[in-house]
Amino acid sequence: MSSNESSETRYRSEVRGSNNTLCHRELSVTASVISMTVGIFSNSFALFILIKSYSRHRIKSKASFLLFASSLVTTDLLGHLINGSLVLHVYRFHRKWDTFDPHGIVCSIFGVCMVFYGLSPLFLSSAMAVERFIGVTKPIFHSTVLASHHVRRLLGFTWLLAAIVALLPLLLRRPYEVQSSRSFCFFHMEHPKDWLDILLPLIFSVLGLLALLLSIVCNTLASCALLQGRLRHKHGCRGTSYHLEMICQLLAIMLVSCVCWGPLLVHVIILSTRAKEESSSFSLLTMVRMATWNQILDPWVYILLRKAVLRKIFMLFHSCWGSQLHTFHRWQRSTLGSSGEMNKSDCLRYSRQPLPDTTIQFIT
Repeated sequence: MSSNESSETRYRSEVRGSNNTLCHRELSVTASVISMTVGIFSNSFALFILIKSYSRHRIKSKASFLLFASSLVTTDLLGHLINGSLVLHVYRFHRKWDTFDPHGIVCSIFGVCMVFYGLSPLFLSSAMAVERFIGVTKPIFHSTVLASHHVRRLLGFTWLLAAIVALLPLLLRRPYEVQSSRSFCFFHMEHPKDWLDILLPLIFSVLGLLALLLSIVCNTLASCALLQGRLRHKHGCRGTSYHLEMICQLLAIMLVSCVCWGPLLVHVIILSTRAKEESSSFSLLTMVRMATWNQILDPWVYILLRKAVLRKIFMLFHSCWGSQLHTFHRWQRSTLGSSGEMNKSDCLRYSRQPLPDTTIQFIT
């Protein structure tokens, strides 16, 4: 293809003008292997925890959230596995696309996977935020209307929407192209031929930014509603504990998505609406690498921000500092303690004597 030939010419000139190309390639391969390995391990571990939690929870609202979370982690896991394998395949052939992909089939698959596994976590995060907002503000409506089959349909819709956006360039005969870094395929954004070359990356970026905005709005409103309910009922209610846990996880996911994906989405809009320079594709590669960290950090939100882990951390602090953290212990007892786990005598006993080391252990 002509675009590959022009990219190959640019790449050869870059190789002749640099003595560090081989070292740079080895570092890129090493970084890709590490990112893929850590991502697969993190998402597999988080998926094991979520499936275990889903099997033992009978609270409908919690089960719906865990189903969303398990789907998000599974999507991240497949994204690391498939995209990472494609990257290693490209580096295996020294990024010579004309040699191993003369018809552009691998490039098309790579571009579709990049867009699909990029948008799917953003759409799932926004769907989780909407579900949690309804669960906090309209619990009766949530319990009567949002049944498990409705949640599965919503999951299918988010994946379908991401797949349509990913396949749109192929359906409109505007295939994905090898970027100047020669390590991945993405939308055609250098010197767009017509309005379609501008529209396609704009659809990707605008939908991603809208998903982030929806997550921010719903998570903020749900957090405010939960805080308002806590202030109105100072002693709390039985369901506040898991609501607080899920809101903390959603806020962390939202923060990670904004930091990792925000720069790339904004950068794609800028690149697709103005004249480009040769160095723009390499800055795009940097943004893409930042976005991949979203799929690495997401599972650790579910691993670390769990009620059991948070409770153990506060108990550890209490055993170390004693009365200095009396206020934190009271907050932990009222919001993080599950029903039936602590009564008043237990709280008095914990406040008078330090906790043994056996209470701090690994939670699965």
